[in-house]
Amino acid sequence: MKVFIEVAKRQSFSEAAECLSMSAPATTRAIAALEGRLGVKLLNRTTR
Repeated sequence: MKVFIEVAKRQSFSEAAECLSMSAPATTRAIAALEGRLGVKLLNRTTR
């Protein structure tokens, strides 16, 4: 949940990852795992 809050607040996976001292892929996996547990898509991902 902490990762989701940072990504939503910063509107960036990479900025949230840096703030949390995580890698960007680990941040993405954490959000994907949360979405899987909840069964809903929480964030729209773009290439920009």
